[in-house]
Amino acid sequence: MRGLLRFFSLITILSFCSLGLIGCTIIFQKGRRSDIERISKLKGELSELERAKAELEDRLRKEIGDKEVSVEMAERGLVITFVAEVLFDSGKAKLRSEAHEKLDKVADVLQTTVRDLNVGIEGHTDNIPIKYSSWKSNWELSGTRAMSVLHYLNDDKGLDPNRLSATGYGEYHPVASNDTIEGRQKNRRVEIVILPKVSKKEASQEENLK
Repeated sequence: MRGLLRFFSLITILSFCSLGLIGCTIIFQKGRRSDIERISKLKGELSELERAKAELEDRLRKEIGDKEVSVEMAERGLVITFVAEVLFDSGKAKLRSEAHEKLDKVADVLQTTVRDLNVGIEGHTDNIPIKYSSWKSNWELSGTRAMSVLHYLNDDKGLDPNRLSATGYGEYHPVASNDTIEGRQKNRRVEIVILPKVSKKEASQEENLK
C-alpha cells in the first residue's frame, strides 16, 4: 500500500512538472513572437529613414555639393544640417527669402515619406559672445532661429504642430573647434532631426534578442 502511494505521488509530481514546462514553453513562444513583431516594426521605421535620406540627398544635391547642407544618419535619427548663414543673416533670426526654397525640399519629404515621424529642430551657435544686437545670449538667438524654422514648417508648409519641437542649444553642442573661422562656421547651424519612434541603438538591442 505504501509503495502504491509513493507511485501515485510520483505521478502527481511529474504531472505538475509537465504542466509547468508546457506553461513555460507557451510563454516563451509568445515572447519570441512579440520580439519578432517589434523587430519588424523597428526595421520598418529605420527603412523609412533610409528612404528619406536618399530622397533628401537627391533633392538637396546642389546644396550638399556647395557644402550648405549635409544629410546623415545619427544615433538619434536622420539629421539635416543647414549652415546658419544659408537660412539667416548674421545675428538675425528671420528666415532669408532664399531659404524658403531649400526648406521646401525638406518639408516635402517630411509630409510624405516620413509623415508619421516627429521632427526636432535644433539651433546652434559658435562661442563668440553677442555684443551688438538685442539678444541676451547665444541661447536666445539659437532658440529663436529654431522657432523660426518650426513656424515656417507649420504655418507655411502645413506640418502637424504635434510632430514639431524646437530647442536652442546656444554654443554648448559644438561639432568643431571654435578656435578657427571654419570651425565656428560649422558650429553655427540649424539641425532638422527626423526622430524614429525608437533609436538605432534600441533597434540593435532588439535585434540581439532574436
